[in-house]
Amino acid sequence: MIYRKLGTTGEDVSAIGLGGWHLGDKDVDEQTAIRIIRTAIDGGINFLDNSWDYYDGLCEILMGKALRDGYRQKAFVMTKIDGRTKKEAARQLDDSLRRLHVDCIDLVQHHEIIRFEDPDRVFNEGANEALIDARYAGKIRYIGFTGHKDPHIHLYMLEMAKNHGFKFDTAQMPLNLMDAHFRSFSKIVVPVLVNEGIAILGMKPMANGIILKSNTVTPVECLHYALNLPTSVVITGIDRMEFLEQAFEAVRSFHPLSSDELNRLLSKTASAAAYGEYEPFKTTTIFDSTAQNIKWLGEEPQEIQELVQK
Repeated sequence: MIYRKLGTTGEDVSAIGLGGWHLGDKDVDEQTAIRIIRTAIDGGINFLDNSWDYYDGLCEILMGKALRDGYRQKAFVMTKIDGRTKKEAARQLDDSLRRLHVDCIDLVQHHEIIRFEDPDRVFNEGANEALIDARYAGKIRYIGFTGHKDPHIHLYMLEMAKNHGFKFDTAQMPLNLMDAHFRSFSKIVVPVLVNEGIAILGMKPMANGIILKSNTVTPVECLHYALNLPTSVVITGIDRMEFLEQAFEAVRSFHPLSSDELNRLLSKTASAAAYGEYEPFKTTTIFDSTAQNIKWLGEEPQEIQELVQK
């Protein structure tokens, strides 16, 4: 396994992270999910991804079971919350702590910062304050945010944080061979994060397998590209043991790509990537779970509701 620093936190994390969402798939039974998690940890993957909303909490419950018998001490556990208000963020965090069966979560991230109003709500309605309070209370260690829609929304989130005298430890975004050509997080956001010392978490290296349907690149090529970026972790979904072995193989065979190797990969995907067809999380609402469950965000401020009604 390759280990990298998590930004300026001083933490050493595996270059490949285990995605949590796929653990809740209907074809993955409890024993298989636990086996995948524990085999990943035994093989050196210590970064575990999850979210409060994945399959109504099932993914956190499964991970909590897998972390028993000494596995918690070997893992860097991350989860995400959707709440934009202080009350809702705190409630969701407590749910996650209970489901994961842990006293402290290593990293909690604001999930799905995909609308320009999301940064305003996170900072003005108390969600980030709730996480700061939780960090002070020892419930969490680090704070970050995620999003998959538009790199300029990430930049706005970073701007809002700076305006509030706050610095995120991590930022998560889609980083793949299609992103390089269309509304690119790697070109627009990654350089800013590198400059500010914020850990870069790459996700959707194969876009839930959609990129593979373009018949342009292989799974290992997708992982090699993401690993070649200045990522601390590349999070990949794993719901079969063979996919876990595929991730291990990508790490074993990885080397920093030469300019010729990188250009070859980018040229293979340029045409297919041009209009975002293989990144529907950027161009549609299909992947926007908070858009389909707006109640997760928490109530809009009463004073704003009254102002609108007037």
